[in-house]
Amino acid sequence: MNADITELKDPASLALKHLLDRLAPSAATVLITGETGTGKESVSRYLHQHSPRRNGPFVAVNCGALSENLAESQLFGHEKGAFTGAARRHIGWFEAAEGGTLLLDEIGELSLPMQVRLLRVLQEREITRLGSHRPVKVDVRVIAATHVDLLQAIEQRRFREDLYYRLNVATVSLLPLRERPQDIPVLARHFIEKYRPATEEVTLSDPALRRLLQHPWPGNIRELENTLQRLLLLAPGPVITADHLPLAVSPPAGQCEDHTALGQQVAAYLQRGEPDIYQRVTDTLVRQALLQCENNQSRAAALLGISRHTLRTHLARLGVIKARRVPAVSLPPPAGEQVIRIGYQRFGNLAVLKARRAAEQDAAFRQGIRLCWQEFPAGPQMLLALSQGKIDLGSTGEVPPLFAQAGDDQAVYLGFQPASPQSAALLVPSASPVVSITGLRGKRIALNKGSNVHYLLLRLLEDAGLSPEDVEMIDQPPVNLLSAGDLQVADAWMMWDPMLSAAEASRQYRVIADGTGRVNNHHFYLASRAFIARSGGLLPDILRILRENGAWTDQHPQQAAALLAREYGMALPDLWQALSRCRHTITGMTPPVIHQQQMIADRFYALGMLSRPVRIRSAVWSAGNRIS
Repeated sequence: MNADITELKDPASLALKHLLDRLAPSAATVLITGETGTGKESVSRYLHQHSPRRNGPFVAVNCGALSENLAESQLFGHEKGAFTGAARRHIGWFEAAEGGTLLLDEIGELSLPMQVRLLRVLQEREITRLGSHRPVKVDVRVIAATHVDLLQAIEQRRFREDLYYRLNVATVSLLPLRERPQDIPVLARHFIEKYRPATEEVTLSDPALRRLLQHPWPGNIRELENTLQRLLLLAPGPVITADHLPLAVSPPAGQCEDHTALGQQVAAYLQRGEPDIYQRVTDTLVRQALLQCENNQSRAAALLGISRHTLRTHLARLGVIKARRVPAVSLPPPAGEQVIRIGYQRFGNLAVLKARRAAEQDAAFRQGIRLCWQEFPAGPQMLLALSQGKIDLGSTGEVPPLFAQAGDDQAVYLGFQPASPQSAALLVPSASPVVSITGLRGKRIALNKGSNVHYLLLRLLEDAGLSPEDVEMIDQPPVNLLSAGDLQVADAWMMWDPMLSAAEASRQYRVIADGTGRVNNHHFYLASRAFIARSGGLLPDILRILRENGAWTDQHPQQAAALLAREYGMALPDLWQALSRCRHTITGMTPPVIHQQQMIADRFYALGMLSRPVRIRSAVWSAGNRIS
């Protein structure tokens, strides 16, 4: 790229810089993906230059250029006499980058045998020179880059899945130049200044700039640089005109020419009779949401208000991910097979259970039972699906079951996890003048109404002598709080883990108060009455599997966090901190917990938030396979 990343103006590049600034101080391995010519090496250098290793070497290696016979020697070095022609010891690229950063460019071109060697080096942080048996410790931050779809390469057995997960600690996806048009003028001026004759001033005319903006740039930044360098070698004169640029001007399908003033732009398209306008606008929405959420699909889906499965359908059609093969029609399960539909959120015991596939491997479920998993952004949405018969069981916090019971009374309590009051909190931006709850009078507070944090907010306001009418509550489903645009949405946010941990780690927000001493923040497991009537005999095995998985999660929090990070694209440190705040052991409903839940229900009914009073004890499943 050569141009300073800090000079780029497109919103996509501003979001990229924000992400890079978060990643640079760490020692985490980074995987950079993007089309050829999008600036992967420049991004790698930016990470190095803004890291604690900035005074160490930056070594870039093109894995595609490594010869099969000498690749091991070039990467890891060799001893004298290791092979014919090895006249002296040779230090490989890993040792050459000691104390600094090693970029493994085009990692997708590395041969399978070398992938095995590289995996061990990344695991053990040591290399063994060819011809030696003595390992050498290396202190190197590894950045890998590729234009290859590694997931597809894994399916085609051209890339090792274990190496992919070892490299994919943090991912940076670079958009093609055609999708960040506001960078084109900045880059063009940079390359003109770089390649113009030393004695001449060269400027770009407005028609020429428009021509650059309209070109699809399949070769991305590298093509733009080569075009302008070649043009300046021909010395067109002090002004570059559109006639000097024999470029294609048709914008690629699916890309709007102007992302500002959305309404006017769409109206102009409709007036001109542009084809596929609906699909083009939808594509832009999906791409921008994914960008704002740093390629986290679950967060992007929540931001758009659609399910993760719907989002993945869009992404598959755009070619961002590989399309799944699904049956053309929904078929009933085979005779004798029983289907259990489980709702889960992207964090917690059920999410870990799904990632481990522990239930599918349990002897009780191996024959005649099929599990179908459906993800939800939060508890209220999950309980709605349960009441509509779309799922059979799931887990959520204290408040959503109350609204469900006051509605159609389909949810039945199976058990609960211990209290975790620190897992929910009220946050404000770091620069906010608000330092206490009383400072929120008249302010906007974003929360997911009907969730645990709704009850926490009521308690916080009560403790501060405020009422719900003293603040403006904005009903907003959970989204990624780490984007600058969220600062315009509200003055404060009610958050829970793992988003709470992510917000704290960003240092853009600070906690005013958490649930300690105010709420228990229990987590409940629930099933529908219809499922209990139909398959209640399975509940003891289901609860046993959940207890075993909860115990495993508490004993192996780092492994559990790594599983969730790989499965859902969340940051490993944030997940680890979030898991450490709670315990996942499951207990049957006890009288004290039933009483506490009844007190919350009575509070919401007194405030007029429940349509009718509810009796918690009437919705509790007992070990005798009946409802109390």
